[in-house]
Amino acid sequence: MRIAPDGPFVTHVLDIVDSIPPGRVMTYGDVAAVLGSRGARVVGQVMSHYGSDVPWWRVIRAGGHPPLEHEARALAHYRAEGTPLLNALAPGYRVDYAAARWSPA
Repeated sequence: MRIAPDGPFVTHVLDIVDSIPPGRVMTYGDVAAVLGSRGARVVGQVMSHYGSDVPWWRVIRAGGHPPLEHEARALAHYRAEGTPLLNALAPGYRVDYAAARWSPA
């Protein structure tokens, strides 16, 4: 399923992601929940297709894992922003989700 780039769901997802402050994160499911949806996978599709112009590294997988296949690029952003990390020196690092989680007001 391809999501229309000009659709309201895409716009809302990208607006939420763009509002996440530096050093903070949300999961794909968190973003979906803010929109009243359970569609974490759809949020992932939106980010995959249209998320390159927003801080994509601030949306993580469940368990604190960075976006799949973008771990090295994301790590540079996390370090620059001071995002709390677990096992920051190991290849399988994770974001400290409990410390870095953000929710829009």
